[in-house]
Amino acid sequence: MESEKLSGDVESQHPPHAHLINDVVQTFSWKQLNVVVKDRKTKKPLSILENSNGIVHAGEMISIMGPSGSGKTTLLNALAHRVATAGAKTVGEILINHQTPSLQKLQDVSTYVEQEDALIGSLTVHETVDFAARMALSSSLGKNERLLRVDDLISSFGMQGQRDTIVGTPIKKGLSGGQKKRLGVASRLVTEPKIVFLDEPTSGLDSSLSFEIISYLKTIARTNNLLVIASIHQPSTTTFNLFDKLCLLSRGQTCYFGDLAEARPYFSNIGLEMPEATNPAEFYLDLINTDLAREGDETYQRLQRIIQAWKDSPQWKVLERQLKREHAAGHGDAMVTDLASIKTERPSSWATSVVLLNRGWIKAYRDFVAYGIRLVMYLGLAILMGTVFLRLKTTQSHIQPFINAIFFGGAFMSFMAVAYVPAYLEDRATFAKERANGLVGPLAFIVSNFLIGLPFLFLITVTFSVVTYWLSNFRPSGTGFWMWVLWLFLDLVAAESLVVLVSSVFPIFVVALAVTAFANGLWMCVDGFLVPMNILNPFWKYVFHYIDYQAYVFQGMMVNEFKDRTYSCESTGNGSYYCSYQSNLNSEGKIDGAAVLSTYNIALDQMGSWVGIIIGIIVGYRVLGYIAIRIRKD
Repeated sequence: MESEKLSGDVESQHPPHAHLINDVVQTFSWKQLNVVVKDRKTKKPLSILENSNGIVHAGEMISIMGPSGSGKTTLLNALAHRVATAGAKTVGEILINHQTPSLQKLQDVSTYVEQEDALIGSLTVHETVDFAARMALSSSLGKNERLLRVDDLISSFGMQGQRDTIVGTPIKKGLSGGQKKRLGVASRLVTEPKIVFLDEPTSGLDSSLSFEIISYLKTIARTNNLLVIASIHQPSTTTFNLFDKLCLLSRGQTCYFGDLAEARPYFSNIGLEMPEATNPAEFYLDLINTDLAREGDETYQRLQRIIQAWKDSPQWKVLERQLKREHAAGHGDAMVTDLASIKTERPSSWATSVVLLNRGWIKAYRDFVAYGIRLVMYLGLAILMGTVFLRLKTTQSHIQPFINAIFFGGAFMSFMAVAYVPAYLEDRATFAKERANGLVGPLAFIVSNFLIGLPFLFLITVTFSVVTYWLSNFRPSGTGFWMWVLWLFLDLVAAESLVVLVSSVFPIFVVALAVTAFANGLWMCVDGFLVPMNILNPFWKYVFHYIDYQAYVFQGMMVNEFKDRTYSCESTGNGSYYCSYQSNLNSEGKIDGAAVLSTYNIALDQMGSWVGIIIGIIVGYRVLGYIAIRIRKD
């Protein structure tokens, strides 16, 4: 009765959502679901989910509960056709409306809300839900209808007051924890799913906020006939009573499955009476929690008794008969919707790329962490470099400082691209979750990520160059300046592409940072400045130098500076000169800049080839990055 009262109160508080009505999924069931991994010590098969069975009907909410390590998330992932855990093998039957769904069909009719949903902090509430709609709904829907659906859903989750509030970034506060949870669910429901999987939607929230989240879900589920399957950990009594069904797991085995209201009398019948004024969720979890138990002790024996009692119970036999009917019905049941008749239109890859570009552009210019900090960082580097290599002269004693400045500018611009690692990993995390829900593909993500970065990298390059080029007194011409900009721009694009590749292969912040820094250190060593090419070890020369984009940048910037410039020799008196570089201008007391290039074995007429090679390296990095995220499913 308490549960019914709470449900009624919730429905009276929140208006129903008019655009999610669906009755195409009547039942969702699973039978003999097993997940097996290889034991790390014995290398033998280890069952982490054993013979799980269940059935849920449209409009119902089921809570999957159990102590840590009981298999809650494993079961949820297995039901959603996701990788249950690393290296796991999943077997068993999963049916929707008596029919076996493909992965694509399940993605079409369901959505999965992760425990930590990847919301983009610089977007507003409305933009977050709207972008989710644009990535999932066909363009034939129409802009006005889409926006109406978005606004209605925001209103249904009680967030109309925060419509234009940003989610929140590390340097700008936005939504509260509970509001973020609601927004995460709302952004998934805009796709009109029929089945909703939720992994611990109340984690990190107090009892009041937890009740708020589940009550909103209850309203949406009942009003729109959705089927909700949620793993949840230690809810309050009021939150727990909002669910319709309960699945209790311990050590991967089922301890109870059935109506929530029947759980208490069931455990009473097997001699486990719940005391009055007790939180039922805590009572059930305490019964099956064996974290501190040892094999053979009282707690362990109690768990074994509970598991065996469930296998022998009338409730299990009723569930077994239900599943037999469910699995025997098949396509011939006229009372259920044929899965083949459910058609879900999704935007094309091109349309998805445009949406990602739009969203990425907003994130890039709003989020100071993404490019703003890098712009300030590079500006600081420019002031440092410009004042250290200040007003170099066209004398032979300043030739080496010019060369040092060229190396420093190109190498450290590239090296400091490691600052892009956290921003890319955030984007990649968002992509991984959207991809798992069948919304975004690797190609659209890689293309949009590349295109969004170009204008910001060009802005960074020009800002750096305006300060450094003229302070250091490089070749004073418009052509020289823009060639310098070109080489540094290609340098930054290649460096950022390297970050994308490394972070796609190693999507862990510290690892990606270390590998990218090491790679940049390697490129510095073999680019031809620290060790001239004529004495560089053949291994490093032939294995790494020719794929080192910094080498071509260094050579291009050297040609840009020295090809058309002359430098004065040191006078020794009596009209004679000492020239440190031999050229045909030595007799005039000058050094032809081409002589400097000759010392470094740099050709004068290969700039076009070098540009092409760098572009090829950039494309190669991006293609390898695409392959990496296509292969990885996390």
